[in-house]
Amino acid sequence: MLGKLNFYLSAVDDILKTKDDNPSIGILLCNEKNKVKAEYALKDINKPIGISEYELIKAIPEDLKANLPTIEEIEQEITEKMKNDDN
Repeated sequence: MLGKLNFYLSAVDDILKTKDDNPSIGILLCNEKNKVKAEYALKDINKPIGISEYELIKAIPEDLKANLPTIEEIEQEITEKMKNDDN
């Protein structure tokens, strides 16, 4: 994941950023927090990247929840997409 995020940050900074812009900042949202994994994953990355655990379900108003996919459905779709991208 961090390799892809670093790739996109590099592309944005190379193609879209102007001389007046600061470097892009990557944000990786995770479904669980693991400080040791995060520290080692970011150790040699030279771009500013933040990692945070986020619970989307708490931020969604009750009346909208029924119209949105569940966390499990989103995770399954992301997992399938990642498997297809690796092939």
